[in-house]
Amino acid sequence: MNSKIKDESVDFLFQAVLSLKTVEECYNFFEDLCTVPEIKAMSQRLLVAHMLSTKKVYSDIVAKTGASTATISRVNRSLNYGCDGYELVFSRLDKKEDQQQ
Repeated sequence: MNSKIKDESVDFLFQAVLSLKTVEECYNFFEDLCTVPEIKAMSQRLLVAHMLSTKKVYSDIVAKTGASTATISRVNRSLNYGCDGYELVFSRLDKKEDQQQ
């Protein structure tokens, strides 16, 4: 757990996110909570992380996402030295996709 962000208000935020049940609920909540550029930036970072985790090269990632190489490098650093949050989410999404097939 990252002690830099741990506090009651962040706990409250995460509990709110965990209460959401559908993609539509997520759209409604995040559109109320964040600006469009903030949502786009988070979704871009997630897509970059997924592409990096599937061994895509920077040039392909830039072409597909429009992310800067600095953003790609920061995301790559999180993948390699972070808290493994991306890996957890990707493995769960992969498992869910496998179950739907």
